[in-house]
Amino acid sequence: MNNRHYFDWAATAIPDAGIRVDAPFGNPSSKYEEGRLARQSLEDARKRCATVLGLEPSRLYFTSGGTESNALVLFSLLMRKNRTGMSGLLYSTVEHPSIRENTAPLEQLGIPAVPVGVEPDGRVSPRALERALEKRPRPLMAAFMAVNNETGSLSDLGVLTRLLRSQTGPRIHVHSDMVQAAGKIPVDIPGWDLDSASFSAHKLGGPRGIGLLYLRKAPDPVYRGGGQEGGIRPGTENTAGALALAECLERHARPELVNAAHAEATERMAFLIRALKTLNRCTILPRDREDRDPRFSPYILQAAFQGIPGEVMVRTLDDAGFAVSTGSACSSSSKSRPVLTAMGVEGERAFEGIRISQGWSTTTADIEALVREIGEILRVL
Repeated sequence: MNNRHYFDWAATAIPDAGIRVDAPFGNPSSKYEEGRLARQSLEDARKRCATVLGLEPSRLYFTSGGTESNALVLFSLLMRKNRTGMSGLLYSTVEHPSIRENTAPLEQLGIPAVPVGVEPDGRVSPRALERALEKRPRPLMAAFMAVNNETGSLSDLGVLTRLLRSQTGPRIHVHSDMVQAAGKIPVDIPGWDLDSASFSAHKLGGPRGIGLLYLRKAPDPVYRGGGQEGGIRPGTENTAGALALAECLERHARPELVNAAHAEATERMAFLIRALKTLNRCTILPRDREDRDPRFSPYILQAAFQGIPGEVMVRTLDDAGFAVSTGSACSSSSKSRPVLTAMGVEGERAFEGIRISQGWSTTTADIEALVREIGEILRVL
């Protein structure tokens, strides 16, 4: 990272050099000593993750990451035996592509999916959820991400879940993508009364290819082939990855650490927003976001620069040594901006947006350098 300034932590975190794991090489499903040692390490990692998140270890399943965790939950709808009279899936229009784009195959397989609109700040309001429930009463499942990966908007999960719980009929499964939440905001899965939640290690400085899925009650598995992870996610377990994920959560997601880091990130974000607002051609998205705004995570910011397409700004900043993005890395090949469109950001302004996201090694000096460079780009372009 010499001579570089990294502002795309929402895509992946800079690896935490303090995460070191020594994992047994055996297959955790093998019954001999090497396998037993690997199994013990895997279960120790599960317990450590559970302790940080305040959950029962038996409710946690290791996966390959947030995308797979989300897909496992969504496609479990296909195995639901009590679908008669139920109306499928509700999901917010600003969900991660691993939720939003999987609604198409679900509908092809007979599971209707109803989008829930958001307010201009990117949040699902109780009023919007009530309208969706009027249109599609008694859904099987609802999916609302805790922290939006492009704008940082926070869902009021407790309020939304209580509204869903007030509906008559069978319990509605409430799922939340928490990939951008763990280690960034306080997470209270029991208090929010969630049925499932997804996590990913590489957003916390850990390796790619390892994630976590919380399930209040295990559904019938969609696919099978070995019975690992309680049959929820068959395949030889990634013991080293599980240990690294446990280490990530312990180093960055314990409540006292989250609160301290959040306070520091809030100050840096406030400084960034104030500085960007001094640039004539800069618009913070949404426009009414304040420098210290409780509706948003202080780790993610969306900003647009009049007359400069987001992709051009990203390339120009990259040439100058700054890493930013236009949005989700998981949909970087797409030319559309569905999250901003759902928020009512229209036309060229949506395509002028870039995402600036910070992490634990970001400094005020980094932010000052970024703002100076953007100012120079605005002068030249």
